[in-house]
Amino acid sequence: MQKTEVAEPKVEISNSDVVSSETTPESYARTGEANPKPPTINTPEGPKFSALSISSIRAKRELQESSKGIAKEEVHLPTEAFNETDMLLFWNKYALRLGDKGHKIMESLLKISDPKLEGTTIIHELPNAGSKIDFETELNGLLGYLRGHLHNHDISITIVVNEAIEKKFAFTALDKFNRLNEINPNLELLKKTFDLDI
Repeated sequence: MQKTEVAEPKVEISNSDVVSSETTPESYARTGEANPKPPTINTPEGPKFSALSISSIRAKRELQESSKGIAKEEVHLPTEAFNETDMLLFWNKYALRLGDKGHKIMESLLKISDPKLEGTTIIHELPNAGSKIDFETELNGLLGYLRGHLHNHDISITIVVNEAIEKKFAFTALDKFNRLNEINPNLELLKKTFDLDI
C-alpha cells in the first residue's frame, strides 16, 4: 500500500497582519482596521456591559428587572396655607436682604409695587419689559425664599408689564408708617397700644 502524503498549505504572514498586544487607536488608524473592542454600555446603577456579548445582554436585562422592583419614594413638599400679609412680609424681607447685599436695582423692582396674591400665584406688576428681564434673573432665588419661609411649594410668580405704574415714594414719617401699615395692618394696633406718635 502506497502512502500518499498530503502537503499542508503554506501560510505566509506579513507584518501588516500581525496585531500586537499593545494596539492603540493610532495603530488602527494606520492599518485602516476597525476597532475590534465591542462597545460598552454604562449604566448608572452598576457595572459596564459589553453590547455584543450574550451573557452581558442577559446580565443587563436581569439588572433592569431587579431595578423595577425598587419603588421610588415620593417626596411630599409642604403646601401650607398663607395669606397676602404673610407673603408681603417675606417679599419685603427679601427685598431688604438684596439691598443689604448691594443689589439696589432688584430691591427697587421688588418694592416698585405691592404684589397681589391669587391662590398660590403671586402677580407682580413692573413698568417695562427691561425691568421684567432684570427681575427674572432673581426669580428663582425669590421663589426659593418664599417657598421655604411660607412652607408652600406650590407658589409661583407671574410678572405683568404695566407701563402706567408710578413708583410710590415715602417722604415723611407718616408716609412711611402708612406704607408699612398697608403691608402689615397690625402696626396700627401697636401704635394704639403703646400710644405712639408718628
